[in-house]
Amino acid sequence: MLSTTRLSWTCSPPISVRELKWKAPESNEEADRRVVVDPPRARTLLKAVRRQRPSGPRLVAFFGLMYYCGLRPEEAVAVRRDDFLMPPRVAFEDWGELDLRRARPVAGREWTDDGEEREDRALKHRADGATRPVPVPPHMVRLLWRHFDLFPDGPADGRLFYGVRSDELPKVTISRAWKKARRDALTVEEVASPLSRRPYDLRHACLSTWLNAGVPAPQVAEWAGHSTKVLLTIYAKCIVGQEDVLRRRIMDALAAA
Repeated sequence: MLSTTRLSWTCSPPISVRELKWKAPESNEEADRRVVVDPPRARTLLKAVRRQRPSGPRLVAFFGLMYYCGLRPEEAVAVRRDDFLMPPRVAFEDWGELDLRRARPVAGREWTDDGEEREDRALKHRADGATRPVPVPPHMVRLLWRHFDLFPDGPADGRLFYGVRSDELPKVTISRAWKKARRDALTVEEVASPLSRRPYDLRHACLSTWLNAGVPAPQVAEWAGHSTKVLLTIYAKCIVGQEDVLRRRIMDALAAA
């Protein structure tokens, strides 16, 4: 005769939803190497912007600040002429400096006090009133002097960039000009690719160029308004072509030892 054994289970008290601890996976913050445009094509894109009418000429320096100085779009749209320390016009091979002070991100008219599309704010990750020094290479110096000549007047607060019919540079104007520049300057295959698809990708190209040129990461982070950790997290896969240089440095160090 078969004997039976009574099985029993000890159940833990039910767990409430509030007691559950779950952390969402971190988003992929790495910059896609495919979006990074090289210097010749970047210059071709800026020329394509300049050819557009009526907004193109006033946007060349705007996009240039993202590519040559690594500014975010909301930072570029907020710069003022007196933020720059410029070399003389005859010294086009000299560097300038930008003392970046404010940003004007798109907030939506329903969220701003004055009903404007953009809101004046402190720099990202910085306290109100804090500034960020950014080097201005000779290529950008030339673009800026040309912009100063073409557009000597502007909004009362001195901002460099504004619309054809308003004191604000509309987001739709920026987006439309960049899309047309890509169609005019790139091949069909490149237009279909992620290459410099957004104006923000010009910032990616700038910071990647600085890192690949051998500028130390902490210095790039300071100019870009990042922490060094965040900078390397985003741009680690965009640093290419330095293996041979680094190996030579190691061999030089070993030889010296």
